Amino acid sequence: MKRIAIYLVFVHLLAFVAGCKKDIMGYEGKEGVYFSVRHGNPFLSSIWPYQPYSTVEFTRLAKDEVDFPVKVTITGPVKDYDRTFRVEINPDSTTATAGEHYMVPKEVWTIPAGAISTDVILKVKRKTDLQEAIKTVGLRLVATENFALSFPEWDAIPEYNSDDVVPEFDASLHTVRLSDLMVTPAVWSGSIQPGNRESGLFGIFSRRKMDFLSQYLGLKYEDFASATTMPMARQLLIASDATAILIRLKDGGTPLLEADGRLMWMGSVPWTSIIGVPYAP
Repeated sequence: MKRIAIYLVFVHLLAFVAGCKKDIMGYEGKEGVYFSVRHGNPFLSSIWPYQPYSTVEFTRLAKDEVDFPVKVTITGPVKDYDRTFRVEINPDSTTATAGEHYMVPKEVWTIPAGAISTDVILKVKRKTDLQEAIKTVGLRLVATENFALSFPEWDAIPEYNSDDVVPEFDASLHTVRLSDLMVTPAVWSGSIQPGNRESGLFGIFSRRKMDFLSQYLGLKYEDFASATTMPMARQLLIASDATAILIRLKDGGTPLLEADGRLMWMGSVPWTSIIGVPYAP
């Protein structure tokens, strides 16, 4: 199994030395490109394993269009002139629709003089069908006269042993996953009691309930990401305000309903909410 990380450190060290001292023997291996994407804290990116995929979660971005960067890195020496490589859409790993979920990126990209990497930019768009299912955009590196493909068979270092590690993949391929799915956020004080009855401060999480909180209270999905942004005191205040609004809307003849037709439930509204039982005025 290849010791990729050690190899890359060695390659980049050679590239640096070759660029500074021309009388030292240069790098003699393959000059190529590979997708070098890592997840996690960008300030500590060197400790995270490489990944064959990235995820664009529109629920966390609050944007309808995103210019998403996918990093490409070289093996071999740094040069004092620009070099090009090509990127194509890989139909085998693409379920998204061109022009609707994403714009086809340009094919030819440049590694600038003196650089070891660059970002391929994929423009992706938020569409309603991403609320129901994940769509994917597959990218594929193509060899050019400047660069071969560095690691068509990538093996993870054995010391990397966690759920985040993909043990084997082709580093000339990368998949971008597009999602607008709303799962229950990290901080959400609500539950289902026996008989499918909603309870707690917020009841059961739903996209409609999140849209209600956004429209009437100015909240965002990411506000519920941690206890730092959503302490209990704030949750109590939200439940109180939401209760008053839901009661007012119902009394005014415009009750808010969940997807199954039941009355939206939060806080201390004076009605019971049973999942699957529609509201009967």
